[in-house]
Formats: sequence, structure tokens, C-alpha cells
Amino acid sequence: MAKRDFYEILGVPKNASDEEIKKSYRKMAMKFHPDRNQGEASKEAEVKFKEAKEAYEMLSDPQKRAAYDQHGHAGVDPNMRGPGGEGFGGFAEAFGDIFGDMFGQQRGRAGGGRQVFRGGDLSYAMEMTLEEAANGKDAQIRIPSHETCEVCAGAGAKPGSQIKGCGTCGGAGVVQMRQGFFSVQQTCPTCKGVGKVIPDPCTACSGQGKIKRQKTLEVKIPAGIDAGMRIRSAGNGEPGTNGGPPGDLYIEIRLKKHDIFERDGDDLHCTVPIGMVAAALGGEIDVPTLQGKAAIDLPEGTQSGKQFRLRGKGIKGVRASYPGDLYCHITVETPVKLSEHQRKLLRELDESFKKGGSKHSPSGDSWTDRLKGFFS
Repeated sequence: MAKRDFYEILGVPKNASDEEIKKSYRKMAMKFHPDRNQGEASKEAEVKFKEAKEAYEMLSDPQKRAAYDQHGHAGVDPNMRGPGGEGFGGFAEAFGDIFGDMFGQQRGRAGGGRQVFRGGDLSYAMEMTLEEAANGKDAQIRIPSHETCEVCAGAGAKPGSQIKGCGTCGGAGVVQMRQGFFSVQQTCPTCKGVGKVIPDPCTACSGQGKIKRQKTLEVKIPAGIDAGMRIRSAGNGEPGTNGGPPGDLYIEIRLKKHDIFERDGDDLHCTVPIGMVAAALGGEIDVPTLQGKAAIDLPEGTQSGKQFRLRGKGIKGVRASYPGDLYCHITVETPVKLSEHQRKLLRELDESFKKGGSKHSPSGDSWTDRLKGFFS
């Protein structure tokens, strides 16, 4: 099958700029990358992904693009160009530049061609009380850290011994793997991208040049923070490799269960139990808030499940302009462990209620009517 035109594959004109070619390739690579296409669509996506990758590798190289513009596919096909053909030697760098940006691959080149890697991120779970989350706090946490080994001064080699260049990669830190006309560059398996080997490593740090320690970090927790939110502490993750930047520390907030309140965003909820006499007669009762006590007026005949809203008695969130509200949910408690005298009084009270008819039971008539309709 004849190969498609590279410009047609990327959807750009023949006079397209390098930036236009790169932009088009990035868009297609994101669309057809194997990780983003599963099932039946994966095979077709894989073909288009490889086509776009080959087209970009050719058109992003000025020499290869010139050869392609002049001779077509024959100008860049190593099987047609003889023993001096360049082939796909530059594929790894072209591929790495694009996908390093797209998929967060933090690597580059240090002096001498060695690969530079960003350190990994660390995660720390911090438990807080509801009060601490509402008011904020200054906290101290202990996290793993790495310090320069004092024995070898960070070199990784035993004092007095020599560090040698890696014979596998020639100190470059990378090796090239060729298969057909493809050439893929990868980290050297011998030196792990460092470009050097240590025949006699330091016994104190096992050749790492650094020793793992614990350090104390001051963290400021903002008022109103909620469970699941994270605080980023830049540069306090794991150290990078070959001089690469360190990772970050992410502190994830977890809230302890509160004895009284449940949080819902910036609002708070609590259950307030009252006796049946207070519910029947009404009156003023005290309820708890995070700021202290507050009073609510119970109307006479308050039913279980009644909800009272106290505006502004919730929590002011991290990004909120105003605090949330407190919702008090009334629960009418039935008396237990009655004395004989109390039972007698309740029976007398019940008789008086029956004599008064349905006016003492707001839901009684409707419930009785529903029952009649159900059984009939």
C-alpha cells in the first residue's frame, strides 16, 4: 500500500511553519495515543498514531523535510537511501520533546548528556478536628528528607576511590536501541542515566551520595479548609536525579468525627434532643455552635424532625465570602424507665387528650383516613 503524504497526515500545507507542524502533531498525538483509545477503536487509533509520529519526525527535521520535499518518501526511506541513510535516528528526541510536555514527563539533559529527572511527589495525611479546620492552625509535621552524605561529601564513592565513566553509554547516560529503521533512545541500564559508575561505593550512603533523614516542616493551615483538600508545599518532595528539581509535598486534610456537628460544605448540622413536655409547651432552649451557645425559640407543639436554621453560624470556607449556616434538627424523646406514679400521670394525661379529640393530634385524622382507605 502506498504511503500517505506526510503533510496530508498532519493536516498542514507544505509551506507550514515548524510551530504549525508541532501544534498539529501534538493535537493528533493526544487524540490517537493508545492510552486514550481502548476497545475496537484502539487498532485504528494505533495506526493513525504511528503515521502522525513518523510524519512529525520527518517534517520537524529541516534536513529530512528538505529531502522529503525534493524526493518524496524515497528521500527519507533508509531502505532507498543506501548505507549512508540517516534513518530514524532522531525519533527518540522528537518523541520525547512532545510527550514530555503532554504527559508530564519531567526529564531533560544535564551536563555531559546525562538525563535529568524531577523528584517524585510525596503525600502526607493530616488529621484535624472540626474546630481546627474552621479556625486554621500552624502545624508542624515530620517528613522524610535527604541530606548530603558527610562521609563521601555527596560523591557516592568511598573516600580515596575513583569514579569512572560508564562503559556502556560512554558517559551519556542513554543508549540507543535499533530495530529496522527505528531508533529508540532509553536510559542506560548500567548507570541508570547517571553516566558514571562507582566501583567502590561509600558504605555510609550505599553510593547514593545522600542519607535519608527526618525533617520538621512548618505548615500553615488556612481557616475554613475542608476534608479532601490538599495543600502543596513546593520543593519538599523527593530529590531529583542528576541535579533535577525536587518534587512537591501534598498535605491532604482529613477531619476527625465530631461529637456534635456534621459538616456539609460550609454548613453545619446537629441533632438537638428535647423532652416531650418542652416540645408540647415550647420555650427557649440553648443549642451549641462553634462560637459558643445560641438560643432558639421552640413554638408550642414542636414536632420531631422540625428544623431550625441559624444563619452565619456555620463555617467560612477557604474561598467563601460569608460563613455557612447551622441547621438544628429537633428530636422529641420519649420518656423511659418511668415510675408507677409517672405512668399513672401519663394515663390520666392520655385520657384528657382523648376527650379533647383530634385537636391535640395534628396528624391523627389524616393518618386514620389513610388507614381506612388502605384497608378498604
